[in-house]
Amino acid sequence: MTRHPDLRHERKLWRTGIETVAGVDEAGVGPMAGPVVAAAVVFRPETFIRGVHDSKQLLAEKREELHAQIRDRALTFGIGLAEVEEIDRLNIYWATMRAIERALGALERAPQHVLIDGRRVPGLAIPQTHIVGGDRKSFCIAAASILAKVTRDRIMNAYDEQYPGYGFAQHKGYCTADHFQLLEQLGPSPIHRRSFAPVALATQLKLDLIG
Repeated sequence: MTRHPDLRHERKLWRTGIETVAGVDEAGVGPMAGPVVAAAVVFRPETFIRGVHDSKQLLAEKREELHAQIRDRALTFGIGLAEVEEIDRLNIYWATMRAIERALGALERAPQHVLIDGRRVPGLAIPQTHIVGGDRKSFCIAAASILAKVTRDRIMNAYDEQYPGYGFAQHKGYCTADHFQLLEQLGPSPIHRRSFAPVALATQLKLDLIG
């Protein structure tokens, strides 16, 4: 039986007197193109939106529908990005941490506690609880996963128009067979992550051909 995200982690904190709990998740760690996007969201204790689940388990149309509901019913939410240049300069781990910090910084006020999918955020001033598979367990983390995923998908759709031919609207920068083939044919675009091995190889091949 598939477990759906619920409020048990949030309620555990609320019972201790903590009032504002932020869920945090990211989208775009694995792709070889485009930014990594993090989202943070805080709800009132009485708020629960049916259908909210790990964004990867939802169809695009359902994600868009829930994205609108989450934005409308959240007490506050924030989005943070780390662009390709920062990913290549810092590495994907530290760029993701920066995106998470920016998402939390974009909230109208700092939450009293943060629930984070996966690993802890080093140096975060706010008390935090990291939950492995949190987007399948915690309602507010699942909601954050939807905000992050929809935001990033929209960015990649815009890049598809800016850099036609790469199929960004279809694969969203992820490492699909079609993406590998197009990367080999066209060479890297400005939004490809040069620090990722397939892109570095394609860059070198292009330089070899020019040379």
